[in-house]
Amino acid sequence: MTRPAILGTSHVAVVTRDLHASERFYVGVLGLPVLVRYEDDGGKHRSTWVGLDGVFLALERASADGPQRDDAAPGLHCLALRIRASDRNAWRAHFAAVGLAVERESKFSVYVRDPDGVLVGLSHYPEESPAI
Repeated sequence: MTRPAILGTSHVAVVTRDLHASERFYVGVLGLPVLVRYEDDGGKHRSTWVGLDGVFLALERASADGPQRDDAAPGLHCLALRIRASDRNAWRAHFAAVGLAVERESKFSVYVRDPDGVLVGLSHYPEESPAI
C-alpha cells in the first residue's frame, strides 16, 4: 500500500488562559493579522485565528482549571517564526520597547515568552546572526 502524502502544515494551536492577552501578544506585539474570531455557543470568545504565511495559528481558550505544561515536559517545545537576520536587532529593540524580556538567544534565534509562558522563537535559520 502506498502511503498518502503530507501536504504541509495546516495550523498550529496554542491553548491560552487569557485569550485577550494572547491576542495582544501575537497581534499587537508580533504583528500577526487576525483572520477570524470564534465564539462558543454562549457567545463567549473561544478562539482567534491569526495568519502565519499561508497557515494559521489558532489561539484557543483553555479551561479555567487546566494543567500547565513545563518546558522540560515531552511534547512541542516552542513556536518558531521566521524573520530576516538583518531584523534581529530591530526585534530586540521592539521587545525592549514593549517591556518584553528576551529569554535566550542562539546564533539563529531570539526567544521570548507569550503571556502563558509559551516559548516563541524568532528565527533566521540557516543564516547566522552577524553578532550575538
